[in-house]
Amino acid sequence: MRPSMLTPSTETEAAELIRAHAARKTPLQIRGGGSRAGFGNPVAAEAVLSSAALSGIVEYNPAEMVITARAGTPVAEIEAALAENGQAMAFEPMDHRGAMGTSGTPTIGGLFAVNSSGPRRFTAGAARDHLLGVRFVNGAGEAVKAGGKVMKNVTGLDLVKLLAGSHGTLGFITEVTFKVLPVPKTAVTIVLSGLEDEQAMKALAAALSLSVEVSGAAHLPESVRGRFIDGKLPEGAATVMRLEGLEASVTVRAEKLMAAVAGFGPVSRLDADDTKALWAEIRDVLPYADGTARPLWRLSMAPSQAWKLVAGLRLRAGIDAYYDWQGGLVWMRMEADPEAEVLRHGIRTLGGGHSTLLRAAPQIRSEIPAFEPQAPAVALLSARVRAKLDPHGIFNPGLMT
Repeated sequence: MRPSMLTPSTETEAAELIRAHAARKTPLQIRGGGSRAGFGNPVAAEAVLSSAALSGIVEYNPAEMVITARAGTPVAEIEAALAENGQAMAFEPMDHRGAMGTSGTPTIGGLFAVNSSGPRRFTAGAARDHLLGVRFVNGAGEAVKAGGKVMKNVTGLDLVKLLAGSHGTLGFITEVTFKVLPVPKTAVTIVLSGLEDEQAMKALAAALSLSVEVSGAAHLPESVRGRFIDGKLPEGAATVMRLEGLEASVTVRAEKLMAAVAGFGPVSRLDADDTKALWAEIRDVLPYADGTARPLWRLSMAPSQAWKLVAGLRLRAGIDAYYDWQGGLVWMRMEADPEAEVLRHGIRTLGGGHSTLLRAAPQIRSEIPAFEPQAPAVALLSARVRAKLDPHGIFNPGLMT
């Protein structure tokens, strides 16, 4: 039977609904606008509790670069308000709809619930690093305030950081307060062409060691290069580095960077418009927004090791992949089987990391854990935290385990 949809329009109403389900110990599937529907392990719940009706900007002070909004506020509404004042979310949150084949509306609460962070993550920090305060309802149906201008946490836990990235398993977020930053005046992308993965990682490491403030560092192998910005990138694999800021500064830094990496291969430059388009497509995983359910992995490893994993997997499975975050974030689409055991064994062998199965057919999702299994000590701590915040285990049970 299809779960019923619950869409409270106030925090009080949400708390009442949660208390009723807690009393019966009946699970709830927590959801924002549905743009990541189908993500994670399957959740068996009689109802979906959505924050979509908890919408609207509560307070925005451009001078202080801080904004407060209800959890169901569309990300597009937030971005429009920020753009009017020349500001933006520096962590570049991903729009998952293309990669996941969904048609929901990205919401600001959902964004922080999954800690969505894009290409600038390795310099600007993750979404959680910009989150100042949060309001949420715990599994007992109690409204909780944490961070920002409200009273300090009394549990000994940093609730703001815990809620970010918890995927709705610890609380039902109703409001968030976060910092924003000015939009850079201009941006360019320096392109190195024709490098193999290993050499590309060395080039990116060299670029990041310079005092030129690279804000985006990705490697797009030949298999995906032509699918970005309508095929405008030069022939051969593209190793791309973004510079942002005032025009005069960007010009000087670009010249320095181009001179420093010229020894690796042919160098070219993209203008501001193509730069903006390219990094949005890298962020949103455009090459794999293909309308299929072919398994799509998101892997986080040390940049010096990630390319080795990709090279090894290419010898035994049909895969396509590209790198972000100086090579530490790998987007990998499998042509057929997800190869979860082989992939996760390879990660452990190469020093560890994290793997998340972002997309897969329903049958595969029911058989393979979407998230990297936690170490026993971490799993024990996670269970204790959840027992504190969701004592009856009603929020998204099984989603992350």
